[in-house]
Amino acid sequence: MDKIKVLIVDDHPLFRQGLRDLLRAEPDLTIVGEGADGNEGLKLAASLSPDIVLMDINLPGMNGLQVTRQLRTERVKSAVIMLTAYDDSEQALHAFRAGGAAYCPKDVEPHKLMEVIRHVSKGHYVVGDQLFDREGIEAWMEKGVTQVNRPYVQDAQELFSPLSPREMQILQYVTRGLSNKEIAFALGISHQTVKNHMTAILHKLDVEDRTQAAVYALRHGWVRLQDSKA
Repeated sequence: MDKIKVLIVDDHPLFRQGLRDLLRAEPDLTIVGEGADGNEGLKLAASLSPDIVLMDINLPGMNGLQVTRQLRTERVKSAVIMLTAYDDSEQALHAFRAGGAAYCPKDVEPHKLMEVIRHVSKGHYVVGDQLFDREGIEAWMEKGVTQVNRPYVQDAQELFSPLSPREMQILQYVTRGLSNKEIAFALGISHQTVKNHMTAILHKLDVEDRTQAAVYALRHGWVRLQDSKA
């Protein structure tokens, strides 16, 4: 029987060590590589073709949502299990809409994580104790989005749409306190283009202003405090 190939992507050496020890004790699992940031994780997933990627959301450089979305764009077949210390229902929706196959808080019980890996390796999707096929997870996402009762949103399906790479980049600059004009200069694009991107970001996150957008990104671990400093 072929072993399930697992790639670990997390910037904390101690957490990686814990996952490594846990996985090595399982006879049907094998570790094919480790990455410490988003860019490294993206390259390793593309080159190693693991069955499963254990992906932290809060990563230096590209965050886990960005990496997962890029893997789906590049049609990398690896299934991504997203791990987060910022666990809430909105984060779960973001994770699956970015292309994740499972979502687990970092304090998940070890035996539960092993179960999730095996379920996902068979093509299932896992949310908490719920197991879905593709049709089921799409229905779960649709239900989750429509249940979010936001007063300023006309089309609920536009909520939780993955931010584009450029939108995520602009959001990172916003958390550093840069104005739209300063962001435009830094990225070599027009002021109006930045304004258009900001409008899209506010709409997707359903927040009223750039300060709320920055707080949202930091609260969910999309941007790291140390990365937000100029």
